[in-house]
Amino acid sequence: MLAACSPNQDPHQLSISGPFEFTSQDPSRDGYLYTRLQVAETLLEVDAQGQLLPGLATAWSQSDGGRVWRFTLREGVRFHDAAPLNAAAVVQALQVAQGKPGVLAAVPVETFEAESEHSLVVRLSRPYNPLGAVLAHYTTAILSPASYDAEGQISRLQGTGPYQVERFDPPHRLGVVRFADYWGTPATIERAVYLTGHRAESRALQVMAGQTDIVYTLDPASLDLLRRRDNVRVHSHTIPRTIQLKLNLDDPLLAEHDTRLALSLAIDRSGLANGVLRVPGGEANQLVPPSLGDWHLNDLPAAQRDLSRARALLAGQGWQAGADGLLQRNGAPFRLRLMTYADRPELFQLATAIQAQWRELGVDLQVSVVNSSDIPAGHHNGTLQVALIARNYGNIADPLGLLLADYGDGGNGDWGAMGWHNSELPALLVAQQGERDAARYHARAQRVAQILVAELPLIPVLYYTQQTAVSARVRGFSFDPYERNYRIAEMSFSPCCN
Repeated sequence: MLAACSPNQDPHQLSISGPFEFTSQDPSRDGYLYTRLQVAETLLEVDAQGQLLPGLATAWSQSDGGRVWRFTLREGVRFHDAAPLNAAAVVQALQVAQGKPGVLAAVPVETFEAESEHSLVVRLSRPYNPLGAVLAHYTTAILSPASYDAEGQISRLQGTGPYQVERFDPPHRLGVVRFADYWGTPATIERAVYLTGHRAESRALQVMAGQTDIVYTLDPASLDLLRRRDNVRVHSHTIPRTIQLKLNLDDPLLAEHDTRLALSLAIDRSGLANGVLRVPGGEANQLVPPSLGDWHLNDLPAAQRDLSRARALLAGQGWQAGADGLLQRNGAPFRLRLMTYADRPELFQLATAIQAQWRELGVDLQVSVVNSSDIPAGHHNGTLQVALIARNYGNIADPLGLLLADYGDGGNGDWGAMGWHNSELPALLVAQQGERDAARYHARAQRVAQILVAELPLIPVLYYTQQTAVSARVRGFSFDPYERNYRIAEMSFSPCCN
């Protein structure tokens, strides 16, 4: 049966809607959007299992105990300005990326060297296993030398992907058009446009009305309605992202382990998964999700709500229920402030549900919605008390890099722990950087997971399921669990829509 085509739908343009604004063409700031729209590409790619694949580099190897990495570049590749891809261009792009905020800044690089026209050498001061995964990250996208001005800022992004930028209207609209001289399989759809929409319910209505082809990051309340539509398909994909509570352990209310354990025990994760997200089975019993096997404890019991034990733990800390049911100690109420952000619409709904669940325990939780940038800001200035966040452990294909950012500095990081003091875990992560024995790597990763479970510097809540609504006219849709690529070039429209 042929899909019906709305008169609102351009037969030559794919329309994509998401919640994230963009302000620049700089990979260090908004590079995720340019790799997702297949404008910019990286040296290496990542498959659905997190394994590295050839990208702009066709082969790579290590020598000198992991201190020297050599990459063979793909021949016959041209940037969107027609300049050829060569090692000199790659060196320039990586040197610029190294000097800006991003994952490459944490890599112990001594030099990037153009060994020959199509051979790149990266020399490190010490072994660093995640380098390959870092070079698949959007902040290390390879751009034409003409993309940069004299200060290394992006004047106009010229990548190597099957699409090139056609219209740049920050913060809400970015248009791309098919690149005729792409080195790989050419795209079928001529144009695509990314549109930012903050209100998730409005974006859901747009796909139902045929005004948008693909809507990413749906709000749970729209799912049932969308699934009843003949002209829309809802796709659900588990991704390596965990919804978790970031806690300020420097706060006296949260400093004690038994207090954090009580707050965790008071959460009805099954109720949240079924009643709020409408995705059964997403209950998280630890921070790192199952898909990242080395870092996940497979034999850990499921997380269960236990209000009786939670109350007993808090009573042991001196908390007693007042006449209004709220806990008090030394005349002061157990009151916490939680912040979350609107970019992921389910977070506020989950926050209000947790608010009600903790109220049963006797904890007064005040919820506010802020910009996502306020989370790391609150971490640094100490004003953050509790934050509900969705941490992407697949942001780098090897989670070691992210774990180093979250816990490597004495156990603390912008999106990781706060006020937590642990010396063993950072040392374990540092040792992993040069570990080449798979068994020792696995054992050390498991120990990291055990420490995070035992000490609860953050509270895991749910594993994330990405909900995407796709117009029935779109063929070939698939989802990248590492959220690197929208895979537009693999899509096409139903015949009646061409």
